[in-house]
Amino acid sequence: MGDHSARGQEFEKMAEKKLGGWGLFGNKHEDAAELYEKAANSYKLAKSWDQAGAAYLKLAECYAKLDSKHEAATAYAEAGHAYKKTTPKEAVSCLEQCVNNFLEIGRLNMAARYCKEIAEIYENEQNLEQAIVWFDKAADLFQSEEVTTSANQCKLKVAQFAAQLEQYPKAIEIFEDIAQQSLNNNLLKYGVKGHLLNAGICHLCKGDVVAITNALDKYQDLDPTFTGTREYRLL
Repeated sequence: MGDHSARGQEFEKMAEKKLGGWGLFGNKHEDAAELYEKAANSYKLAKSWDQAGAAYLKLAECYAKLDSKHEAATAYAEAGHAYKKTTPKEAVSCLEQCVNNFLEIGRLNMAARYCKEIAEIYENEQNLEQAIVWFDKAADLFQSEEVTTSANQCKLKVAQFAAQLEQYPKAIEIFEDIAQQSLNNNLLKYGVKGHLLNAGICHLCKGDVVAITNALDKYQDLDPTFTGTREYRLL
């Protein structure tokens, strides 16, 4: 492992030397980028995650100088993945830069994917408020690209965390909305009773007897088969 770390440091010094010298037409940044990438890979092999993350950030800066936004975004993502193993806060910062770069070049699907990754970091850190914010952003971006399945997965996470934080109206709205969408899809139809059960439980948590009674009537209208289910009987 020591050999890999030493090689990483060697590549990094060579990259810095390139940047300190004269270069025409941005070539020095291209050369330095190649060396920073080699340095980052060596640090990864050495499992020196913080050093790998730092090298990827320098790589991203080189690509930014070359106005290569896609490559810069990818380097920020790699930096985020390295830091995720040691410093989640730093990982989030890198992934936010990655999202911004992908948004600038219109790669909304990629931006959505990394918003979701940020949300998952916050989820692991038990920061549910921030997890909601980023799952929401991911859902919006997936929806704009018509990747409905991924959008709904993110929305269900928002609903779950909203319910845990006792934000019941928000959770109810999402569960009911996804249930309604799923009715017209043969693959998703089986999940409708589960979504309606979750919405109903949120109504019960609010302690509003009138609201839950009205909700049950509404769910029967929405899906006439719901009355024959165990979920309906439980509610």
